[in-house]
Amino acid sequence: MVSALACCGPFKDLVLQSSGNLNAALIQASPRLRPVSTPWPSLVIHGAVVALWFLLLARSVMVDSVFAWSVGLVYIAYDTALIGFVFVQTLALLRPKSVPTGILARPTLGVLVAAHNEASVLPITLRALFAQSEAADLIVVADDGSQDETATLLAQEFGLQQPSMGAMSAPSSRHPTLRWMRLPHGGKARALNAAIAMVETELVLTVDGDTLLDPEATRAMRDAFAADPALVAATGVLTPICSGTLSGRFYQWFQTYEYIRNFLSRYAWGRMDALLLISGAFAGFRRLPVLEVGGFDPACLVEDYELIHRLRRYGVLEGLGWTTGVVGAAKAITDAPSTTAAFLRQRRRWFCGFLQTQYWYRDMVGNPRYGRLGLMMLPVKALDTLQPIYGLLAFALLVFYLVTGRLSLAAPVGVVILAKIAIDFAFHLWSIHLYRRWVDPDTSARLDRAILASLAEPFTFQILRHTGAALGWVYFLTGQSTWGKKSRLGLVDPREAMDGKA
Repeated sequence: MVSALACCGPFKDLVLQSSGNLNAALIQASPRLRPVSTPWPSLVIHGAVVALWFLLLARSVMVDSVFAWSVGLVYIAYDTALIGFVFVQTLALLRPKSVPTGILARPTLGVLVAAHNEASVLPITLRALFAQSEAADLIVVADDGSQDETATLLAQEFGLQQPSMGAMSAPSSRHPTLRWMRLPHGGKARALNAAIAMVETELVLTVDGDTLLDPEATRAMRDAFAADPALVAATGVLTPICSGTLSGRFYQWFQTYEYIRNFLSRYAWGRMDALLLISGAFAGFRRLPVLEVGGFDPACLVEDYELIHRLRRYGVLEGLGWTTGVVGAAKAITDAPSTTAAFLRQRRRWFCGFLQTQYWYRDMVGNPRYGRLGLMMLPVKALDTLQPIYGLLAFALLVFYLVTGRLSLAAPVGVVILAKIAIDFAFHLWSIHLYRRWVDPDTSARLDRAILASLAEPFTFQILRHTGAALGWVYFLTGQSTWGKKSRLGLVDPREAMDGKA
């Protein structure tokens, strides 16, 4: 293996050997490769979700009252229940922040940047890594078969000598902790696996090539892992950045509030020891546990999400007590979709990968062996598999009532929707207040814009989000597994990005 501080040479044979070891570990730990039978609680939970949808669909043509819109009522009740759960769990953020006492051992830390044709944004990402208040011991650019100007950039601007294919470069002449690992194009998961198998730091951070870390991000991650020996994976808190176009501003507006709510939700589930969603764009892992379960699975469209399931499942089966968490002090900005086409492609991939993972790990759903993870989080995720279908049907029925002049149904439905908008607005305000206390007192999220978002989101952004998820169902059922092309439009100037103005 390559020491965090050692000079790296041609290690192609070592990479191949490490890849073989990872594959063997993956086969042992992955229910995708070693399928398990579906236990009856999982069958009951998933079956009930489907049966309820058909029942509510039947009511829409058999009942002539507001309860004909029962699918919408159930959808709103479910979403409101989740809001209530997050509200209760995030009350803890109102308490003063605890500061660890005593001297904590500082684990060594390496940063892995998987990059495929990222020459336009890679300099921004690397400069942010060099500017960390507590420097990483090692930074590896895992060049995933780039065909743009990445090679020229790394050689000329960052002082790296091009290694042979499958090898790690010598240290940069300008940045001693920087290395270049050159790989044939095989996807992000394979690039990360090759890199993680070649370093020896205790922690590894995965940072996307279009993600800009706050100067205190690596210090915060080190603090979190040093304070909790059972922590095997943690997510930083991301803020989306889109282009300055009209559509970019639209998507940044809604995604900003979406990300705020989502990370508060992750905090809530983390308090229940049931957090599964760790954002691979900026995540921290203990390296040895990741190797022990076989690294990232290239067959999954959301390799970061699947890995957390595998870590948690393996940890329970082996009695290791592994946990996951969210680190509010570890902040980053990441490029987000700026156009409708890009947004739908992203959400299609996310949801298809979510369905893949839910199917592979179905034995955990409703299983008391996994504690709150099995009895609370995963049943909620079972409901989430059809949530976009519920949402789209509810919207379609409302449009149908209006078009056909069934105002006796549309009017009471409108009252319910207005009540839900009021709840969402209150939660928007609560989320912004908590986010300022927990993560960023200078967040660009504003209360007046929160009002508009609450009014507009159910009929615009939410429909687009559900549409992307419905396309994910199509991808899942037809067995497609391509990422789709991603354009980097938001992360251009780091000063603008840090101000949230880009």
